[in-house]
Amino acid sequence: MPLAEMVYKKKEIERGYNNRTLYVNLSKMIIQNKQVTKKMKDVFTGGRGFNLWLMWNNIPKNKIIQWNDPENEICLATGPLGGIPGFPGGGKTIAMTISPLTHTIIDSNVGGYFGPYLKFSGWDAIEIQGKAESEVYLFIDGDNQKITVENAKGLPSETNLIVDLLSKRHSSENPLYISFISAGPGAENTLMGCLNSSWYDTAR
Repeated sequence: MPLAEMVYKKKEIERGYNNRTLYVNLSKMIIQNKQVTKKMKDVFTGGRGFNLWLMWNNIPKNKIIQWNDPENEICLATGPLGGIPGFPGGGKTIAMTISPLTHTIIDSNVGGYFGPYLKFSGWDAIEIQGKAESEVYLFIDGDNQKITVENAKGLPSETNLIVDLLSKRHSSENPLYISFISAGPGAENTLMGCLNSSWYDTAR
């Protein structure tokens, strides 16, 4: 049984935007959608801009937030060209959070299927905040238009093993029909752990 659940309806993408972002608070087990404003699209265009907007407007400003505080966020976003093969970098996902090394905002980008799948599932960005009491994973089911927070108890910590196991659990037809953002043992034991995105275009 999911720890949290939200059902939604996909809308037609308008000029590259779904016009909503997904907010998940793992401390409170809350899943919500936030509307994308005209100012976000005009001034904070693209994945990096959206992430900056989301973090600026949701992280408390009355105290210094450290990387491991529950108020910190991990934001993942794609721009209006996300998922369009004709544009180089159209599959990129921008990841943003407060860095454990510099103690300020850091962002990075990654290719693969995740960004386009996020867009096609009906979302322009994901904003994750809070700390769960135990290990969990977020599952966005774009086909059935449902989002759940699932118990990750018993899952391996190695990214390749997680991807293999969850691909079979949630996409038995074809593992390439699902994509993951995950962190392996490096993130558990160092301050330089990476986020891994699957899959990638083997023809490139």
